[in-house]
Amino acid sequence: MPDNDALYAIRHSDGSVSLYIDEDYATERGVDPASLTRVEIPRELFINGTVQEVREYVALYLEKQQTGTA
Repeated sequence: MPDNDALYAIRHSDGSVSLYIDEDYATERGVDPASLTRVEIPRELFINGTVQEVREYVALYLEKQQTGTA
């Protein structure tokens, strides 16, 4: 596993988010690597946050990217 505070994510049309630790893991799960977005997670959140908190952070990040306000 890479030593960083980033995850790879896909935001689905229903607004849900799938998270992957790296591109290889996503590929193993049948995900096209071109559809992934790399999201840097704040260190404190990455270490101490719950999965739900990380998922919400990523969802907001992807939403801002999609609307062009990131």
